[in-house]
Parts: sequence; structure tokens; C-alpha cells
Amino acid sequence: MPRPIRLITLHCSASPNEATLFRGRFGTPGFRDPVMEIDLWHQVRGFHRDTYWRGRKNPQLQAIGYHFVIARNGALFTGRHEEEIGAHATGWNTPSLGLCLVGTDQFTELQWLQLKATLTGLAKRYEVPLVAPGLLVQDKKGIVRMPGVCGHRDLPGVAKSCPGFSVADWLAGGLAPLAGHVAAE
Repeated sequence: MPRPIRLITLHCSASPNEATLFRGRFGTPGFRDPVMEIDLWHQVRGFHRDTYWRGRKNPQLQAIGYHFVIARNGALFTGRHEEEIGAHATGWNTPSLGLCLVGTDQFTELQWLQLKATLTGLAKRYEVPLVAPGLLVQDKKGIVRMPGVCGHRDLPGVAKSCPGFSVADWLAGGLAPLAGHVAAE
């Protein structure tokens, strides 16, 4: 039986807005793309992925907590398998998928476009409404009572600004890039 996804949680990498997180040159030893770079950060933090899930998707990623990462150039990278419980939102990983935008609070037009497309597709597939869930509550089985899309900072007990913008305002604005949060090209 598939994992019941009731919440999609948006994150940012909390890296400098202009940093692409590409390291080295493609095709050369030591090259890393943004998901590989974040995987290293998550290894240092003590995250890990079960061997079973690594065998099913992205075996080279040992610790990535997110299911998707959106690079500054708009490229979508996969992290964990969608059925694999994430490591991105303590207490809320089981019922959610985690999407991470590279940057802190200024995202490129290409990132905004990819975020809209990815989120729209995931919301349809998992029947998660494109609304802020309001009061976030889980029942005794961990089921989110009011499904929707939120920012990491919107989760109870989280004292972070991640993803660097109001997800509720973005959803209310029809998924259009938010003024003040679009990187200068």
C-alpha cells in the first residue's frame, strides 16, 4: 500500500542566493550537482538512507533528506524515492514529501516555474489540495487532518524562515513568483 501523502513541505537550501551548488566541472572527478552537495551536508548532520531505498532510487545518495531539489537553473533533481520517508521535517516526515529550492529567499524565474510545475503534478497525483493547510494537526496514526502545502517554517515548533517566503501567500497568488523573492537575472 502506498504511503499516504497528505502534506507537501517546501524548503530552501539556506545557501547564498547566488550559489548554484554545482561543484567542479561535469564529467571530471569530484563533480557534484546540487542534490549531491546537499547529500553531503545531510551526511554530516547524521542523516542516512536505508539500503532498500537506495537500491530502488539514487543509490549514490547516502543521506539526502528531500525528495526533490530545484537548482538555480530550474533543473529538477530527485533525492529520495517518493515512497521513502524523508528526513526534512521532524515529526512530519511520514505524511509528507519534501521539496527544496536552492537559495535562501531569492529564487530564479526558472526555479519558480519548475516549482509550480512540480508541485502541481505532485498535488494532483497525491490528491493534496494546493492550499495552505491552516492548523497542522496529526491524528494518533500520524494522518494530517487538513492536507495541503506548507513551508518548513509553518510546521509547529519550527523556528526557521525556510523556505524564505510565505507559502500561503504564494498559493493565494496563484503560484506566481512572489515580489521581493525573485532573483535578479
